[in-house]
Amino acid sequence: MKEKRSSATPQVRGWCPGAWRPMATGDGLLVRVRPPLGRLTRARMLSLCEAAETWGSGLIELTRRANLQLRGVNEAGWPELMAFLVEHGLAAPDAAAERRPALLLAPEWREGDATYEAARLLERRLADWPALPDKWGLALDAGPAPVLGDVPADLRLERSIEGGLVVRADGRDLATPVADVEAAVALMTRLAHWFVDSGGLAAGRMRRVTAPLPGWAAATAAWAESSDDTPGLTPGSHPAGRVVGLAFGRATAASLRAVLHDDITGVRVTPWRRLLLEGEHASTRDAAPDDGLIHDACDPRLAMDACPGAPFCAQASVATQGLAQALAERRSEGPGESAAGRLHISGCAKGCARSGPAEVCLTGRDGRYDLILGGRADDTPVATGLGESDAIEYLETRDALRL
Repeated sequence: MKEKRSSATPQVRGWCPGAWRPMATGDGLLVRVRPPLGRLTRARMLSLCEAAETWGSGLIELTRRANLQLRGVNEAGWPELMAFLVEHGLAAPDAAAERRPALLLAPEWREGDATYEAARLLERRLADWPALPDKWGLALDAGPAPVLGDVPADLRLERSIEGGLVVRADGRDLATPVADVEAAVALMTRLAHWFVDSGGLAAGRMRRVTAPLPGWAAATAAWAESSDDTPGLTPGSHPAGRVVGLAFGRATAASLRAVLHDDITGVRVTPWRRLLLEGEHASTRDAAPDDGLIHDACDPRLAMDACPGAPFCAQASVATQGLAQALAERRSEGPGESAAGRLHISGCAKGCARSGPAEVCLTGRDGRYDLILGGRADDTPVATGLGESDAIEYLETRDALRL
């Protein structure tokens, strides 16, 4: 493992923003919305666009945990925004409901399948779960092969290599077989209580609890592996409609409204910074390359991760978005995400846009960039103190933009 870089440590708050608990950032309050079952109807998505323009900066972001968030909300307007979000079904009616563990569903769930049924059952039972750390979450990923393996979660519903259902506690090498969805939800509930009883509140996450799992949750099954390393839902036509990407995880409300045509019935969110627009005719509709969204599966921005940076984030010392776009343009003749190496631009060492390693990572520090190769935003750099032009030249001369 690489030695961590020595620099001023950015503030780690230890909790995620919500609607009832917004987070102060460099451009105002950050208000996060959890789409129920990872889906919003067209009407609710249009309401979210209206909220972004009325009370925020007009930007909507899609997070790595498949949440949507509004930026630039001021404190005076937040109470009106909350009333609007609750009225339009975009926020829980009270703060207690929002504090329950987040449910992340594999985006291509179908009504009646194991992923969907587990989510509906958990929705009814989470009110009886113990209080858990703010970042706790559940991944419901019971398709033939998991697609959410790179997304943080404390408990997972997946398939074994034999095809049966298993519950996996994060940090364990094996999973616990279960007979059906009902048994899976019951086991998850017991494990949540066990986590608290085992000192999990102090540890914060399931992977940090070193106590062995109890006998009633014996982990004996290997879970199915993902078929490849490429995220699903490639931009373009999809059997359920059309997939569009959000460049670096953000888009204007106007851009999103432009693709919410009358034939769109709903919008599914993903942890891969792309949306699935449901609709019978959406798959055959011509893409609009001028709407600011990503429609081309070979777009180089799909192989890039960039946080908002300064001035949007108070902890970032560099403005990441301009550099990210400049690097994307220089990658424009290269391969799409299936072949290109990852390029990560982070405003600070926290690496909020990407927690895992990337082939190339540029991390902001004291208004300049550190360059890390094959590592995370907080790993040891091979070059430091780079300006934007220096970073571009460094990568171009070493052909690092054509990974």
